[in-house]
Amino acid sequence: MINTQEYQQRQQLLEYAKALNTTGLSLGKSGNISLRCDDGLLITPSGADYQQLHVEDMVKINFSGEPLCHSPFSPSSEWPFHAGIYQHRPDQQAIVHAHATHCTAIACTGRNIPAFHYMVAVAGGRKIPLVPYAVFGSEALSLEVVKAFEQHQACLLENHGMIASATNLPSAFLLAQEVEEMAKQYALALSMGEVKLLNDKQMDEVIEKFKNYGQRC
Repeated sequence: MINTQEYQQRQQLLEYAKALNTTGLSLGKSGNISLRCDDGLLITPSGADYQQLHVEDMVKINFSGEPLCHSPFSPSSEWPFHAGIYQHRPDQQAIVHAHATHCTAIACTGRNIPAFHYMVAVAGGRKIPLVPYAVFGSEALSLEVVKAFEQHQACLLENHGMIASATNLPSAFLLAQEVEEMAKQYALALSMGEVKLLNDKQMDEVIEKFKNYGQRC
């Protein structure tokens, strides 16, 4: 039996899963989203067309990947890094993983997103780090992602895509969109020649200001 709170979480999860496609953040069946819940996490199912799904199709698992309720679907194959982030970052409540075009393009060149713009600090650090390639859904990838999220709330995945997290799902989705926009700007700057970067002191000043600026993630 799904209680009212969980039903609302499932509704929100499905809404934002569909938005992966409608916003162009991640096309087709790529990308996945999760929400922390009392016993573990709710996550989008594996290999499904989000536009055809229903609230009941969202998958509830514990941090070991074991099902906590019946679902006709298996959890996303990327559930290990979702679980890993939640276990190591108790402040994070929602995660968005996308194959966003510009993030993926930057990641395929072996680059992170450096301090080319002060808004890079929105992800919590002086850069948006690049996680080394490992096969999707693997423990190796999960371990590398968890390392990146010790100090950040977003990262690029080498030859893969990007991840963003926050204290709620709207903020996590917005952060994913912001990171994609920064990747687009950085790619454009690279095409023009040498990119001027802000120094550590300048970025640290921004990080400090963001602590009390508006409703950050």
